[in-house]
Amino acid sequence: MSVTTFHPNDDFRDSIATVDADGKRVWLYPKQPSGPLYRARKWISYGLLALLFAGPWLRFRELPLLMLNLPERKFIILGQIFWPQDFFILLIGALTFLLFIILFTIVYGRIFCGWVCPQTIFLEFVFRRIEYWLEGDAPQQKALDRADWTWNKIWRKTSKHALFLLISFLIANTFLAYIIGSDALVKIVTDPLTAHLGGLTSMVVFTGVFYAVFARFREQVCTIACPYGRLQGVLLDKDSLVVAYDYKRGEPREKLRKNQQRTAGDCIDCHQCVQVCPTGIDIRNGAQQLECTNCTACIDACNNIMAMIDLPKGLIRHASENDIANGTTFRLTGRMKVYSGVLVVLLSVLTFLLVSRSNVQATVLRTPGQLFQKTERGTISNLYNISVINKTNRPYPITLRVLEPAGGTIALVGKDGLTLPAQGLTEGVFFAELPKSALHATNQEIRIGVFSGGQLITETDTKFLGPPQ
Repeated sequence: MSVTTFHPNDDFRDSIATVDADGKRVWLYPKQPSGPLYRARKWISYGLLALLFAGPWLRFRELPLLMLNLPERKFIILGQIFWPQDFFILLIGALTFLLFIILFTIVYGRIFCGWVCPQTIFLEFVFRRIEYWLEGDAPQQKALDRADWTWNKIWRKTSKHALFLLISFLIANTFLAYIIGSDALVKIVTDPLTAHLGGLTSMVVFTGVFYAVFARFREQVCTIACPYGRLQGVLLDKDSLVVAYDYKRGEPREKLRKNQQRTAGDCIDCHQCVQVCPTGIDIRNGAQQLECTNCTACIDACNNIMAMIDLPKGLIRHASENDIANGTTFRLTGRMKVYSGVLVVLLSVLTFLLVSRSNVQATVLRTPGQLFQKTERGTISNLYNISVINKTNRPYPITLRVLEPAGGTIALVGKDGLTLPAQGLTEGVFFAELPKSALHATNQEIRIGVFSGGQLITETDTKFLGPPQ
């Protein structure tokens, strides 16, 4: 972590704002923010929430937009099915996403946490807004918690937690739909409870977890459970863009007094930036604090005060530590440019793999223990096993042909033809025959094509065993 020059020591880094000296939880009552940045976050959050809840029900190419079915090892992303055979594509995609997070953090700090993270969005723009609606702003919430259990307190607390449970249930069902699919979720909900005890148990457990997180654990997720906050000390440097307090302009702090000439800095020590912070920190202690999620609530609060006392806005703003110290503007460093170059390469490779990926994949292997056979027609035959995977949502009647070398034929064993089911797999056994004139080696490579309706849909290579040349 960095050390800011205006603070006499870094003792505040030895503890977190939500735990007191005895190790007990300090319950936070953040004041409801207001301002242009908060409004922007609100509309972005509502858009992301709409997309999240609609996602399992939206279809593209008759498939869900996103489904991550870990038990069946089947993943659907933007209407494309990914099976275990496509794991390398998912791995490159995961590495690209990880590098994107690293690069984004190096350049823009933890804006992801404050603006896009589901934990922040649900807590700040769903659950806390319900609290503001039912219990009032921070002072009213404190007073209500300290008050006796009158009817006013009972109905407000009961209504709040009932809504919390209902929303947690909806969130649990939504996340479950992303795992098992919306059709399977509807079946669990509509069928008798005894028919899907496993699914019902999952919904109850997920509901309990989400309720506990948003009703009690709250900002502790960011400061204790989430590894991303811990990693920021490694990812961020003094050139990273963060929410920062301009100590050169603000210090020394002094209360604003009427009819008195001001000689101190612009910070009037009103503590509004602290009161709106959802993790309870004082941004004036320095940038890159563990608990800071870059939510920008303190920027709005400080700008509102600056406007009221007729001082320039931006005492708290997006800036790097070096920008504050040197009075410079933000610029891309060599480190950021290198990460950007690597990210472009990875994105290019990932795009190529996705575009060139076949919707049908075939695997052909010679049957173990079988030698070549000479037929009455003077040809040489080998016995093969074939497995064909369909990554689309429609079935294919398929036929097999020898593409190389020329003159080869294929005869299925025990079947007139093969049908490839939607999102499924078909297997078969066949003889491949080649004329002796087409053989130029004892162990020769041949190419098998899979056709549907006369159109080649995929092809694969295998080895053909023949007599010594």
